[in-house]
Amino acid sequence: KPPSPSYLGGARVWTVMLLLGTCLLYCTRVTVPICAVALSTYFDWDKKQSGIVLSSFFWGYCLTQIIGGHISDQIGGEKVLLLSASAWGFLTVLTPLLTRITSAHLAFMASSRFLMGLLQGVYFPSLASLLSQKVRESERAFTYSTVGTGSQFGTLVIGGAGSLLLDWYGWESVFYFSGLLTLLWVYCTCKYLLSEKELIIPIDCLMRGLSISKQTKVPWKQLFRKAPIWAVIIAQLSTASTFFTLLSWLPTFFKETFPESKDWVFNVVPWLVAIPTSLFSGFLSDHLISQGYKTITIRKFMQVIGSGVSSIFALCLGQTSSFCKAIVFASASVGLQTFNHSGISVNVQDLAPSCAGLLFGVGNTGGALLGVICVYLAGYLIETTGSWISVFNLVAAVNSIGLCAFLLFGEAQRVDTDSAYMDL
Repeated sequence: KPPSPSYLGGARVWTVMLLLGTCLLYCTRVTVPICAVALSTYFDWDKKQSGIVLSSFFWGYCLTQIIGGHISDQIGGEKVLLLSASAWGFLTVLTPLLTRITSAHLAFMASSRFLMGLLQGVYFPSLASLLSQKVRESERAFTYSTVGTGSQFGTLVIGGAGSLLLDWYGWESVFYFSGLLTLLWVYCTCKYLLSEKELIIPIDCLMRGLSISKQTKVPWKQLFRKAPIWAVIIAQLSTASTFFTLLSWLPTFFKETFPESKDWVFNVVPWLVAIPTSLFSGFLSDHLISQGYKTITIRKFMQVIGSGVSSIFALCLGQTSSFCKAIVFASASVGLQTFNHSGISVNVQDLAPSCAGLLFGVGNTGGALLGVICVYLAGYLIETTGSWISVFNLVAAVNSIGLCAFLLFGEAQRVDTDSAYMDL
């Protein structure tokens, strides 16, 4: 499909809006990790129970990745993005209100996080589908990295504003803040960037998107016989699960290890560092490719930094007793992970732009499943060993497996056969 005139005409505006969308995705996603200590005190949960709530998100998150990517490839990623954002915005606003009408708080919060995962699971596959169809290869890394900074920006916003709201008005205010901002974003995007015609999703289009049949022309057998496809999927599930683990447990790590420290420092600084590193990685990647370096060489170089070097700093984080050093190590680890945006995240689009959303969904499904295990296992390890070192060892080990697979078998040449997207 050629890029649509409406997208090309406002490409920069769309990039900014998608960045804001990613920001709000993480604002709502990180509400529970930010409020984890307050929630566990309020509801009298131990670490294992907190781990159940934190990991419940990923059970839902893994179930809608593939179908979300497939539907986006069929009917357009922007429609799927806006539908899901409307739903998770409402859910976030309603969560504090609904806790007042139930006594089974653990079951309710776990179910709420599961549903949040279901709704947010379609976002990144939809984004991959949208960008692969509408952004040229020479601009993909920077565009994806720019939009991807929303994840750090969102964690930064909710880390700063959320910490203040938590201190001033209680955990409920954090949910209201992120949920209402999401609904405002959906309204503005629909009103100013999409025409009425683009907002309408015909029933036959939706049904065609839901059906996965021979007519969809997805070359399943050909794709999954290719080692580069498996390499990027394994690398993606590894990096996704370790990112989820750090995202879920870092606030608790700092709160317990350095109880005298200010919440806003450790909830803000690492994500503040991650924004320029993400933008730099995208700029550097596209620049080096334009200078004649092989695409796959640059993708692997970025991944070595994103998975390898970041893991070294994660290991250092578990060994330090200095708050200042811990902030530096956490910032370096989280910041360097953003180099993944210019590595495996865009490699899916290199390999198969005709079904990038669906393939991204496959990788993220694996990442979410492994994320469930890693997030819960982290809570179990902390509870049983009383040490955080084992958590960071887990992060480094999982990252190493994904990195090795990508370095050995990763490629950047197209492996799909759909010529519709050949000349983007």
